[in-house]
Amino acid sequence: MQVWHKKFAHLLNVVVIVKTNLKTHKVAHVVLFSSDLELSYELVIDYYRLRFQIEFNFRDAKQHWGLEDFMVVNETPVYNSANLAMFMVNVSQALMRPMQAQWPELSVNDLKTWFRSRKYVVETLKLLPEMPEAIFIDEAIAQVAQLGRINQAGNPA
Repeated sequence: MQVWHKKFAHLLNVVVIVKTNLKTHKVAHVVLFSSDLELSYELVIDYYRLRFQIEFNFRDAKQHWGLEDFMVVNETPVYNSANLAMFMVNVSQALMRPMQAQWPELSVNDLKTWFRSRKYVVETLKLLPEMPEAIFIDEAIAQVAQLGRINQAGNPA
């Protein structure tokens, strides 16, 4: 339904959900609202369900990809910094998805550790007079990645 609020100058799209506990017969109400008057009640409910995923994405952007560390104040750098951090959240989730079959407890920190270990091993091996076989490189990466992992697992490679 569309209703007016006494402290808000525009109409609001309001969805009221009545929840009834089938055992106790207690009734609770959930009130959702949007300023978009064109949204159906299903979409309002769906968007509220996505709220937590959006909050988790912002938490990851701040915690793992430096969103809170950017020291910019002008519009374009702020825009670029925020988009870069959110892009990295999406990339990390896409990289983690196939690895989670072998490593269910995989975290962003574990993913970063795995890639960092890969870089360290490859750079160290470049110092050798002759590059070792690929199987040795994979084993070395797996062992170095174990050093900084939060959640232990098999080799995700």
